Amino acid sequence: MSIWWAFIVRQYKILSILLYLRFIKTTKIIILGMGMRIFLLYPHPACQKRILMRKDRSLLRLLQNWTPGIIYQMTKNDDESSSSHSSAARMRMVTTIMRAWRTMMNFYSDISSKCDCDLYHGRWVHDPDGPLYTNKTCPIITQMQNCQGNGRPDRDYENWRWKPDQCDLPRFDPRKFLQLMQGKTLAFIGDSVARNQMESLLCILWQVETPKNRGNRLMHRWTFPSTSTTIARIWSSWLVHHTNDPIEGAGADVDKLHLDMPDEFFMEHIPKFDVIVLSSGHWFAKKSVYLLNSTVIGGQLWNPPTSMEQSMKVNHMEAYRISVETALTAIARQPNYAGLTIVRTYSPDHYEGGEWNTGGSCTGKSKPAQRVVENGFTNGMHQRQVASFWNSMQKTGAAARFRLMDITEGFGLRHDGHPGPYRSPDPNKITKRGRGGRPPSQDCLHWCMPGPVDTWNELVLEIIRREFDHANDPIPQLQH
Repeated sequence: MSIWWAFIVRQYKILSILLYLRFIKTTKIIILGMGMRIFLLYPHPACQKRILMRKDRSLLRLLQNWTPGIIYQMTKNDDESSSSHSSAARMRMVTTIMRAWRTMMNFYSDISSKCDCDLYHGRWVHDPDGPLYTNKTCPIITQMQNCQGNGRPDRDYENWRWKPDQCDLPRFDPRKFLQLMQGKTLAFIGDSVARNQMESLLCILWQVETPKNRGNRLMHRWTFPSTSTTIARIWSSWLVHHTNDPIEGAGADVDKLHLDMPDEFFMEHIPKFDVIVLSSGHWFAKKSVYLLNSTVIGGQLWNPPTSMEQSMKVNHMEAYRISVETALTAIARQPNYAGLTIVRTYSPDHYEGGEWNTGGSCTGKSKPAQRVVENGFTNGMHQRQVASFWNSMQKTGAAARFRLMDITEGFGLRHDGHPGPYRSPDPNKITKRGRGGRPPSQDCLHWCMPGPVDTWNELVLEIIRREFDHANDPIPQLQH
């Protein structure tokens, strides 16, 4: 930030010297050139991307409505100074230009703060206001994520907010969300963690309005009548086409993933959506076979026949990379879909001492961690997902309609936010370690509700606000 303000101050000094020397016509060119340079280039990298990827309506309205007024005022004062050469005329001209400059800087500061803040690097801070809802005020929480209803004895994990380093992430405003999404549909596409996020959003919105259930087994749909806003969910474990048809060495009990073909079901429905929140990844740890061009190229937890061993070149992480690029490329090239796609990055789990099925545990975690415990699998999945995102954007040129919601690093700190052993209301469930220190069966992947997962929807709202609400930003008026 300091580099760019140094640039502005340097330009300001040049302008002051020109004014002092009374190079009136040159001054006009300089101030307008500086204004165009600031507003068209936006010296902050995030703003540069925003301007280069789409026409910013606030900017266009500014240039249309505001710049002609500056030119008029400067020309008027120039004429006055030419005719009278009076000190008063020169001072009026200087005052007008300085006022224009201050207005321009204020507008610059305001708009740069909206598009330059990195939402994904920050820290967790304690929030005395508590959660946006409780397990008693939301009727649709999946029982496995209803940690308080399942007897979890602590609840401080509900009282932490994400604080980006450069700005504040606003607390979720349900009415603002419904206003921005009036007449629109937001769809979550992914696995059970996507369902976790959808239910979190519904719980938050439920506090101001009870929605109507319009869904079915294939697609969950909830509509809020006051604004005709719909929240939908489509299950897609891998985001690519899969079958259970038997092939050599893999029977109907093994999923076959065609990594170069997107999931046809969600692709059929996306033209109906205005915003998509896309996520995946965890199912790639399950038993499956990977195919490209209908040829087996790899697998996970599957022993191929000897005839296929030489072709087994793709592991589950690489398969994930290919699948993400396939899905995003297909969405970007869908001619009937022009909505906003938010790609949520890989959600970290916190199984310590093993995996979900080999004694991994998150028992006893009650506060966010001070630092992220490195997890090679999470890091590998995240890196490949991000690489695929940018590869598909470069390939399709569709970056204007896609946003990467990079939650992985920040949520690596939230080992306290999972159900752990409190995933069932069974009063006889085992919650303590047994003989030999073996932990009870538990869930360290999904998120308690309420809990950290609600922050994902605060990020979604902020992304939507930046995309849909900027057209209503006030345009500065030059004070006469």
